[in-house]
Amino acid sequence: MTDPNNTDVLVIGSGAAGLTAALNLAESHRVTVLAKGGFDEGSTAWAQGGIAAVLEPGDTFESHIEDTMVAGAGLNDRAIVEFVVEGAPAAIARLQALGVPFAQEEGTLHLTREGGHSHRRIVHVADATGWAVQEALLKAAKAHPNITMVPDMVAIDLATSRHEERYSGAGNVWGVYAFNRRTGRVETYTARATILATGGAGRTYQFSTAPRGATGDGIAMAWRAGARISNMEFMQFHPTCLYNLEVKNFLITEAVRGEGGQLKNPNTGHRFMTDVDPRAELAPRDVVARAIDAEIKRYGLDYVHLDISHMPAEFVKGHFPNIHEKLLGLGIDMTTQPIPVVPAQHYTCGGIVIDRDGRTDLPGLYAAGECTQSGLHGANRLASNSLLECFVFGDSAAKAITARFDELPPAPPVRAWDESRVTDSDEEVVIKQNWTEIRRFMWNYVGIVRTTKRLERAAHRIKMLNEEVADYYGHFRVTPDLIELRNLLQAADLIVRSALHRHESRGLHYTLDYPETLAEPVDTVLVP
Repeated sequence: MTDPNNTDVLVIGSGAAGLTAALNLAESHRVTVLAKGGFDEGSTAWAQGGIAAVLEPGDTFESHIEDTMVAGAGLNDRAIVEFVVEGAPAAIARLQALGVPFAQEEGTLHLTREGGHSHRRIVHVADATGWAVQEALLKAAKAHPNITMVPDMVAIDLATSRHEERYSGAGNVWGVYAFNRRTGRVETYTARATILATGGAGRTYQFSTAPRGATGDGIAMAWRAGARISNMEFMQFHPTCLYNLEVKNFLITEAVRGEGGQLKNPNTGHRFMTDVDPRAELAPRDVVARAIDAEIKRYGLDYVHLDISHMPAEFVKGHFPNIHEKLLGLGIDMTTQPIPVVPAQHYTCGGIVIDRDGRTDLPGLYAAGECTQSGLHGANRLASNSLLECFVFGDSAAKAITARFDELPPAPPVRAWDESRVTDSDEEVVIKQNWTEIRRFMWNYVGIVRTTKRLERAAHRIKMLNEEVADYYGHFRVTPDLIELRNLLQAADLIVRSALHRHESRGLHYTLDYPETLAEPVDTVLVP
């Protein structure tokens, strides 16, 4: 009898990277795609900006490569940057073929320009590019007869050689154990090749623009299985996210500052950016984010004010209709009142070490997208290179698997998940408390500005929580919240360990103890 949970290739994650890989593979192989929740709940659908590609007359690959290297503070792998940048036009063409309605102007693609780019090269769909891309990829994947889409499957751990019924010692990855939200049971999925496309670890922080499910699952699972993890200290922060205890992840676009918005101390009304940088509110993201962080820490604030109420009301409403409407619904009239804002974690630049084919250290395991450290971003991601990375590496991983498929051994029988020794828990409050504690100390101790003492304090708390979570995990039946807590804690540990290893300030890692940048850029690589 054929096992319905056995397939040729298993893809964990239903965003841009996962679906790109699935669609490429499905032309010749059976593919199963597991989504943690619904198919459109990942980071891709949230992307407001666009996709960077050299398409404008006068622009060059070399220019895009240099912009990426400068943004990455020289830590990028130049060969990988070249590979991704040169693959961008073809990626855009494939998306157009799928029906993504990119903005046009006089019959050609309309290109915008974003911070760090020397040319107009951002292909977009208004201010909701990610949603349009996700919709097109999902439509194509659902329609393909060789792709099986399975929602509400929370990945727990990779199934490896040590889970084989007859241990081979080969070190292969054969698939995953996943919790089925609909049945409440753990299922085993196996395949010749597995692709992790699980997104980043933004939810390790108290404030983040990442979706609820961005708990570092793929990174944590790969680490536990034996893969190297690199550059986790580089967490990108957006300077202005709405501070509201009920509404999460609502960004206040940089354009508000570009059109005259001023950052002020809510207690004194002082416009503090003029003390920090001659460009004031128009300084680069990292400068503004650090200044806000310093103001909050210095005065014990929960947030600062972003105030554009001095501009004419019609001007504000005309330029920011969606933000104005959203804030009005929360009781804030930005034409007459300041907006409470905080910096928020925005993107995970480190992750699972992969090569240009998306291969990890483990036989049978590939990865693509935000869960990886491909060498593209270096110490800081250039705007609109994130979706691009998903398309290029989703495609390259699929091609690599197809080229080597006959060499990949079929998955042997693996042991079923053992729930015989565990019971249900009535202490869900423990999970919530630990989750809140992790996100708070990561924000306070491992945030935009760091010190060795703060990092050591975070490491001490992680050690204590590890013992508590391990005990809890070993004695009670798994739940989605417990699975995420375990992965969240593992991701936090990797971030802190990476940050302690880097004795310099580079890109997104800024420490008061080592403010200088070393002459030779070196990746931080953690080995299990």
